[in-house]
Amino acid sequence: LKDQFDNLDKHTQWGIDFLEKYAKFVKERIEIEQNYAKQLRNLVKKYCPKRSPKDEEPRFTSCIAFFNILNELNDYAGQREVVAEEMGHRVYGELMRYSHDLKTERKMHLQEGRKAQQYLDMCWKQMDNSKKKFERECREAEKAQQSYERLDNDTNATKADVEKAKQQLNLRTHMADENKNEYAAQLQNFNGEQHKHYYIVIPQIYKQLQEMDERRTIKLSECYKGFADSERKVIPIISKCLEGMILAAKSVDEHRDSQLVIDCFKSGFEPPGDFPFEDYSQNIYRTISDGTISTPKQEGMRIDTKTTVGKAKGKLWLFGKKPKPQSPPLTPTSLYTSSTPNGSQYPIFSIEPVHYCMSDIKTGKPRISSFRSLKRGFVSWDFCLQGPALEDFSHLPPEQRRKKLQQRIDELNRELQKETDQKDALIKMKDVYEKNPQMGDPSSLQPKLTETMSNMDRLRMEIHKNEAWLSEVEGKVAARSDRRHSSDINHLVTQGRESPEGSYTDDANQEVRGPPQQHAHPNEFDDEFEDDDPLPAIGHCKAIYPFDGHNEGTLAMKEGEILYIIEEDKGDGWTRARRHNGEEGYVPTSYIDVTLEKNSKGA
Repeated sequence: LKDQFDNLDKHTQWGIDFLEKYAKFVKERIEIEQNYAKQLRNLVKKYCPKRSPKDEEPRFTSCIAFFNILNELNDYAGQREVVAEEMGHRVYGELMRYSHDLKTERKMHLQEGRKAQQYLDMCWKQMDNSKKKFERECREAEKAQQSYERLDNDTNATKADVEKAKQQLNLRTHMADENKNEYAAQLQNFNGEQHKHYYIVIPQIYKQLQEMDERRTIKLSECYKGFADSERKVIPIISKCLEGMILAAKSVDEHRDSQLVIDCFKSGFEPPGDFPFEDYSQNIYRTISDGTISTPKQEGMRIDTKTTVGKAKGKLWLFGKKPKPQSPPLTPTSLYTSSTPNGSQYPIFSIEPVHYCMSDIKTGKPRISSFRSLKRGFVSWDFCLQGPALEDFSHLPPEQRRKKLQQRIDELNRELQKETDQKDALIKMKDVYEKNPQMGDPSSLQPKLTETMSNMDRLRMEIHKNEAWLSEVEGKVAARSDRRHSSDINHLVTQGRESPEGSYTDDANQEVRGPPQQHAHPNEFDDEFEDDDPLPAIGHCKAIYPFDGHNEGTLAMKEGEILYIIEEDKGDGWTRARRHNGEEGYVPTSYIDVTLEKNSKGA
């Protein structure tokens, strides 16, 4: 390769071009990885849920699994970014730096080779010039010798001419000898430089170029390995991301999702009862045959409450009192009845309850829940007319109300815990200030401590209030469940014969259904029932909280007061109690601690 300097120049240039070509390939791969990671992150961002803190979307397992998959995919995108960063740092950056160094080194080696070649060419030119001069002087010496010999043989030539020709010959011969010596010296110098050039200088330059090219090849090999290592390093983490996706897929539970749907939309209301049979043919039968046994015609099919109440004496009535013989028609709900062939009567609501609901809303007086047989007839109207966003969530169905109250209690407990921690911190800080007055004034913390204590008291009151509402709701839900179970067992016997407070009569014709107490006018029950046979006490209770008892039919009590229990809570959140002086009324079940006497529950 001693004479292939130009070819080696081209080869080293090709090697650098190939290195830069591979660097360009790595750069484009990095851009692909970055774009891929960016698109994955945009995809995750697009499909990630954007929920506000108040959002209460049901957390279905399929949704949770999808959100986990999005998180794993986001981590996967992060690993693609790591791959791009690693390739950019270990491969592309190294290639560009090495390419710059390689170009500088190659340029230096080629310059050294060209300088050596130029020096050899210069030595050759000097040798060639001395050779040509020696050749010219030899020809001039030959001409001078020929001229001397011609004059020496010419008899006509003068001695001076011959002497002059001889001197010229001697001069040319001397100059030829000098040029010969110079040529010999130049030739020897050129041969030495040429030997040095081809056996020392050029081989050394070529060796350096060879080492440079081999280092370039090694660098390419290292970059190839680094290119693969950048991908291989993230494979374990990517495998974990994929395993996380598989675990998310396995975590989907269809039964749990179904239960969430049930819990989300469960209202707690009882299914509507059976529609009664309305016999419109009795008038026809009465016209055809006066001897046919039929229900007497009543104007407007309205119940004669005097007769009905009279028939029902001796049964378990509301508040355990017997009705008066002379009782006015039940208000505010006017009941229409229709008779079945067996003589049973079923109440049919007129539009009167709507009018009463409107009037009840105007007065704004809360009523005691009773007469569960008519409760469903008023629930929907109360729900529609009360309006949304009540403090006790009474506008919601029972199950949803229970969930809302439980959530509010949890939030209040968390706030109370925060206030408690803040109070403890303030007390500790106050102690520090008292021990080290230079750190601060202890009295400056008193307003904040007072405010914190006030907030704690307020939160405790809110928690007690909401817990009372929650107990009321849970009692109603449990009562509904018990009644539903009892109704399923005795459906064929007791259908349509439930008394106002859950008791049953032996004769369907003796049953009468009144309106809930919460819809009764003041003093209505004083006119309807009397206290001739007071109920026996079945237990006693202690008031946990004070109760004002402003509403009609309720009994005011003080905290710690002892009362007799004469009627248990029927699931509506109210318990009937009696004072020592005989005063009776309803108190909230959640406000008292009840103790029932043994063997007296069914008294």
